[in-house]
Amino acid sequence: MKLREEKHVELGRAAALLGMPEQDLSKISCETGIGRKESQGSEEKTYFTYEELRKICLLSVNRVQ
Repeated sequence: MKLREEKHVELGRAAALLGMPEQDLSKISCETGIGRKESQGSEEKTYFTYEELRKICLLSVNRVQ
């Protein structure tokens, strides 16, 4: 059985993984330029790589300290 490896995570799932509200993650994404926005029809979605999520975690820790 071959496992599918996801390379990108949508904003809602990324927020859940990081334990923060989507609005906060969206704000951090806009301020730092981390993440990628894609348009699908009339919808615009933001995606993150796991490396980008790691960077957001590091930025969040540094802001708190």
